Amino acid sequence: MVQLSGITPSGHVQLGNHLGALRRWAAEGGPDDLYFVSDLHAMTTAHNPAKLRSLATEQLAVLVAAGIAPERVFVQSDLARELGALTWVLECTCSYGEAARMIQFKEKSKGQAGVRLSLLTYPVLMAADILLQGADEVPVGEDQRQHVELARTLARRFNSTYGEVFVVPEATLPPAGARVKDLAEPTRKMSKSAQDSAGVVFVLDEPDQIRRKIRKARTDGDSVPAYDPENRPGISNLLEILAACVGGEPAELAEKYPSYGVLKDAVADAVIEELRPVREGTRALLDDVAELERVRKAGAERAIDRSSHRVSAALRMVGAA
Repeated sequence: MVQLSGITPSGHVQLGNHLGALRRWAAEGGPDDLYFVSDLHAMTTAHNPAKLRSLATEQLAVLVAAGIAPERVFVQSDLARELGALTWVLECTCSYGEAARMIQFKEKSKGQAGVRLSLLTYPVLMAADILLQGADEVPVGEDQRQHVELARTLARRFNSTYGEVFVVPEATLPPAGARVKDLAEPTRKMSKSAQDSAGVVFVLDEPDQIRRKIRKARTDGDSVPAYDPENRPGISNLLEILAACVGGEPAELAEKYPSYGVLKDAVADAVIEELRPVREGTRALLDDVAELERVRKAGAERAIDRSSHRVSAALRMVGAA
């Protein structure tokens, strides 16, 4: 059983990414599972090339520092030749209507001038990511489920038209992770691409930055902590973060802290300790350019070795080789 998961370098990795995904990947990933930095996915809108390159390198280091085995990680663009060929084959298998009805394309292109073609074809590239590696399962949130369904449709259509080449993947909902919200605006998710980073704790933030952001976290009018996500989202967010870091139930943890100030200090301590090994490991890898390059090259070679036969078979089946 092969699972495939990716993270897009649209910004620096933040606490929600770590608690909701990276930590689980490190703890639960099987020997054949793959995790990749999807830097090509970050090119569907205007971007700074140097920043994209830097963020991709940083994210690779974060994945390894989080505890994911180095041989199971790679950077998507290192497979550009294989992905480019397979994406074209799949675009020749996909109809315009199938691509245009993707919900994310409709939402992101609405009211925009000069929408890039890649925003339309991005789901086909995602299908190529999945089918190239022979993934059996793709853990995704509801917002990406439709894209995995497209990959299933294209795999079945190709297999029935030209011959069996691709595994037909299944979309799976990952186990419920920590629901980390923005500290400054707790009605929305914490995001690595947020315009205002005041409420975002990044994995590489220094301890004093983390403490400062948490102390400034928006809470509620009451003075005594209580877990009530609907009516008191700010303090409930802090309690959920604390529970994710130290264990326990948010409602029970609330009873241990007599004031917001004491609770915020406890949350800051817990988050700092939770992120410390990842931050230190990432910094060490980023400082050791040769080692990080070795990890990246080895990951790319393994991913290519596992997948190149599928590209060759697909090209041969369609008459292009």
